[in-house]
Amino acid sequence: MADRVAELVRTEITEDALLLIIERPPANPLALDLVAALEAALDVADREAGNRIVIVRSALPGFFVAGADIKHMVELDEAGFRAYGDSLRSAFDRLAAPERISIAAVDGLALGGGCELAMACTLRVAGPEARFGLPEVKIGLLPGAGGTQRLPPLVGRGRALEMMLTGRQVEAAEAHAIGLVDRLAPGDATATALDLARELRANSRVALESLIRSVDASGVAPAAAGRRVAADEVTELFARGDAQEGLRAFLERREPRFEQ
Repeated sequence: MADRVAELVRTEITEDALLLIIERPPANPLALDLVAALEAALDVADREAGNRIVIVRSALPGFFVAGADIKHMVELDEAGFRAYGDSLRSAFDRLAAPERISIAAVDGLALGGGCELAMACTLRVAGPEARFGLPEVKIGLLPGAGGTQRLPPLVGRGRALEMMLTGRQVEAAEAHAIGLVDRLAPGDATATALDLARELRANSRVALESLIRSVDASGVAPAAAGRRVAADEVTELFARGDAQEGLRAFLERREPRFEQ
């Protein structure tokens, strides 16, 4: 079983990134074994990624992740369905933690749970053939692994509802235009994701993580609470982060030497 799990989501380390490479033919459905493999790969990232950026990609042409495992779902009772959803949400929430900076490199279909997986990443890069969608309404469900919560902050309430209520697929160019995708790749999305990882790694890691926490707090009510989080974060960076090195480097007209 351990060998099977390792095969479904392989890990590969480069100078700037730790890649999680998904391969469960024919379309990377989020079956229980794949979810377990994703959790195991995140364990590897916890141990070995260091300050590298985590990149999630597929090894299958035409597919990022096609969605949840419908063949499994039809066999479940209510308790089993909730347990399956909990397993998906747990893995995606681990990926979305602010201390794990991640990029989804999407080539091909990212539908249902696959779109939710991409949205759990910090940023998304899409190749020309990428397609995104949350079609759960077409089978009488809703996106249950975080989609209803993660899509509106990215694209706005109206666009999010339109996508989810119609269940339509969104091509890469439109996904970029509405804010679901952060960068378009001219070809292979992974190559562009690696370039982005290198760009991110040039900055202060503690500042990157602090930025993510501050932006995430912008949705906290009341608004003053989010502003207080950001104020505390920037003060902490000034006192104990890389800010002193960054400020000196600016005055000395050199590149900063941040701790990595």
